[in-house]
Amino acid sequence: MSDSEAIKTKTDYLRDVTSQLKEMRHYAQTNTETLSSHWLAFDAGEYKDKEYAARFDTLINNQGKLLDDIDQAIQDLEIAVNHNEQER
Repeated sequence: MSDSEAIKTKTDYLRDVTSQLKEMRHYAQTNTETLSSHWLAFDAGEYKDKEYAARFDTLINNQGKLLDDIDQAIQDLEIAVNHNEQER
């Protein structure tokens, strides 16, 4: 394989990063669901503990912010890919 074949175009790289972010978003969503189930157990469930419930609530909010930021990055990258493809 020559050096020119190993170097990706910017568009290819943007596609790869977008794909990786989508995978990360999937796992982040799963983590949010897990945090939510723990929060429920501490807030209103069998392990009522307001301190832990508050800590999990903070984690859920932070994870939600991360999901929003990942979604925005994915949208921005997809727009950049489309823009680069139209310029060809």
